[in-house]
Amino acid sequence: MQKRYLLAPGPTAIPPEVLLKMAEPIIHHRNPLFEEIVQEVRDNLKYLFGTKNEVLIFASSGTGAMEGAVTNMLSPGDKAICVRSGKFGERWANICKAYGVEAINIDLPWGDILDPAVVEKTLKANPEAKAVYMQATETSTGAKFPVKEVAAIVKDYPNTLMVVDGITGVGVFELPQDAWNIDILVAGSQKALMLPPGLAFAGVSDKAWEFNKNSKIPKFYFNWTKELTNLQKNQTNFTPAISLIIGLMQALQMIKAEGLDNVYKRIDILSQATREAAVALGLKVFAKSPSPAVTAIVAPEGIDGQAIYKSMWKKYGVTGAGGQDQLKGKIFRIATLGYADKYDVITAVSALEFTLRDLGYKFQMGAGVAKAVECLKDA
Repeated sequence: MQKRYLLAPGPTAIPPEVLLKMAEPIIHHRNPLFEEIVQEVRDNLKYLFGTKNEVLIFASSGTGAMEGAVTNMLSPGDKAICVRSGKFGERWANICKAYGVEAINIDLPWGDILDPAVVEKTLKANPEAKAVYMQATETSTGAKFPVKEVAAIVKDYPNTLMVVDGITGVGVFELPQDAWNIDILVAGSQKALMLPPGLAFAGVSDKAWEFNKNSKIPKFYFNWTKELTNLQKNQTNFTPAISLIIGLMQALQMIKAEGLDNVYKRIDILSQATREAAVALGLKVFAKSPSPAVTAIVAPEGIDGQAIYKSMWKKYGVTGAGGQDQLKGKIFRIATLGYADKYDVITAVSALEFTLRDLGYKFQMGAGVAKAVECLKDA
């Protein structure tokens, strides 16, 4: 028998309380009982996102909400600034291209720090840009971006929206939508919300709703105006993922009971312990501004990062993630968001040490675990 541990950046582990809630008999979605659940979910999503406005709910992956953040706000021929420094930053530009929006790309080497001044310079050169699209965390590189600073710049452009992919940011670190003037904040169920994949979310500002009135890109399933109208009646436009929304109710209750500040502190400590354990093993953290959500670690010279990732889950039961696209084979990733605690980190570091030993890497066995324990002993 081999017990398995899930420390990937998505899907993430699901608490038993959430699984049990989703296992209850299905209910009909056009019924007062479901409407009560949606009302509670609406209130708690506003708490999670830090907004007074509605947070839309979609039966899709997070990419569905990303697509909607283009199709519901812009028109063919519009310009949008896209920060590209990883696989998911590139996705913003790809979505724009698919709908006839001209992407003005800010290309940053993967893992580098984004200087907000570069965004400001690009905006000054392209004041007609209707939106700035960026990540809170670039999951493929483990990098965290300066959302607050960029949003403060975009705020001074009344004809430009600030749109953030917070799929691995919401519920991980501070990202208050209203306080930071984020016009659209996107999230997904399979990350810090501790659910299976299948739900996407979008917090939408008053400014963004004004843009929505002038959008001319065709839309049907991801029609945000219709979703808002239905949500305000505690319903959804189309048949919802009922069991996932019931699980969401439970997950949000757990997040609220712990308190967002405590959630952020817990995840930050876990990520710090992961990074310091890697350094203690003579390894390097890839991102120059690491995200608490996921730690990308550079594979030792001569060892394939994919081999590390695969050996950890095949032989030792710990599922992390490998590198993507240009980073495939060069890094591996360990996530610390959602339903994670200090014993998950210690287990992951132990599996990493066993794996590195098997692959012939020379290091002091136990050094990473010792450093992780030191970081976590008072957590």
